[in-house]
Amino acid sequence: MPRAAASQMSLLDWTPPATTVRFDDHLVRAATIRAQVCRATAAALNDCKRPREEIAQRMSDFLGERVSKAMLDAYASQAREDHALSLPRFVALLHVTQDRRLLELIAEMFGWSVVERRHLPLIELAALQEHIDDAKRNADALRRQAKRGGAL
Repeated sequence: MPRAAASQMSLLDWTPPATTVRFDDHLVRAATIRAQVCRATAAALNDCKRPREEIAQRMSDFLGERVSKAMLDAYASQAREDHALSLPRFVALLHVTQDRRLLELIAEMFGWSVVERRHLPLIELAALQEHIDDAKRNADALRRQAKRGGAL
């Protein structure tokens, strides 16, 4: 049997791409939703690889209103209970950081998930296949019942 080239990947080496992305539980574990959002904001800001001044400026440009580095620091601080991140600023933070984990944090609270739009046809296909499988099982059960009853 010929040996595979060193650069050739084995099918067993392949792992599917992540359909969802989320924060590690230890990063956002907190007693309240507000504290969770603060911790998630801090993680997103730290992982963004941009200085907070630049993030604040980009958020300001996106919103058409001033957002400062000090505001971002306050949003990321659990100690600043008087400074909660508003929805428009949350959207601006998403826009600038492109960190889907922020949306996933909120979606998970409701048993939902955030997936890329390109995956939606596959999700619909899986739901349709489940329906078809259920219908086949029901039809088979009715067929067996009819045979036992002498109708077939």
